[in-house]
Amino acid sequence: MEEIRAAPDPESRAREIGDLLFVITHLANWYDVNPEDTLREANARFRERFAYIESAARAQGKEVSNLPVEEMSRLWEEAKREI
Repeated sequence: MEEIRAAPDPESRAREIGDLLFVITHLANWYDVNPEDTLREANARFRERFAYIESAARAQGKEVSNLPVEEMSRLWEEAKREI
């Protein structure tokens, strides 16, 4: 993470993030976890949780883009418990 923070430009930062993704993929394989399936499942959870936030905002007559960060965080935690 320090190498990412210390990267002097976007191209260097992208390389460092690529290295991090490589290490995470290697770690997943080490633990017999399929990294592609795991990422796909994480994306699905994110979509479900965000849909929960959108639905809650609509129920309040609001747009997600107008929700305060604190309210979005509260709804996100609620979605994690519910889904």
